[in-house]
Amino acid sequence: MRVLVTGAAGSIGRVLTVGLADRGHEVVGLDLVPATEGFEGRWHLIDCADPDAVAAVFAEERLDGVVHLAGHPDEAGLRDSMTSHVVTTAALLDAMVEHDVTRLVYASSNHAVGRTPRTDLLSTDVRPRPDTFYGVGKVAAEAVMSLYADRYGLDTVACRIGSFLPEPETTRHLATWLSHDDCVRMVEASLTAPAPGFAVLYGISANTRAWWDLAPGHALGYDPQDDAEEFADRVRARVEDESDATHVGGPMVTEELYRLALDRA
Repeated sequence: MRVLVTGAAGSIGRVLTVGLADRGHEVVGLDLVPATEGFEGRWHLIDCADPDAVAAVFAEERLDGVVHLAGHPDEAGLRDSMTSHVVTTAALLDAMVEHDVTRLVYASSNHAVGRTPRTDLLSTDVRPRPDTFYGVGKVAAEAVMSLYADRYGLDTVACRIGSFLPEPETTRHLATWLSHDDCVRMVEASLTAPAPGFAVLYGISANTRAWWDLAPGHALGYDPQDDAEEFADRVRARVEDESDATHVGGPMVTEELYRLALDRA
């Protein structure tokens, strides 16, 4: 497949551009910053919140799919979060409709359901319970993807990513970790699954202590191979571990991140 990867210079993007290329896909990069060292494909230096710039990329490139990673990775005000996550997604979807590109894989987040209390294995059919405006942006982006799947027949897959790290660093990560290799497996499965329509999966590895159900990912062909338990003896207990385990979103639920939605003069 010829795949556009937005946010290609970010932490996930740097792993995916290499991983997808190694699996035989042709990667076209897009970011606000220049191409990372060693990237040999085509690169577009634009803001994907600009629909005209996005449309120009699609007019120039012949694409089979889009992996949308671009977006501010931390908490922000509501306006910025909506632009970063929802407007960018909408600009890509509009260009996809215009240019007959039918597959979008989106880096959503566990924080779309972060206020869900931690109990049993969490499925994807729970209601959205964002823990932050970052999470609100992810929920809204998923809603736009669902609309375009229904309205235009696009295949759109939202990957609610857990903790993307070289290895787990906290007790929570032993449940929520997504390894680099499994991230590539997840995205490739999401790109190539036959006719998923609108689908949601949890982006974690095959962790022994997993909080989230991997069945929706399995249904799309995602077969994770790594397990955070391999690193359990390196993870030290912390006083924050108990509070991190009360809700799906862990530390993003704490009052330290409470803020009003809109800044006023």
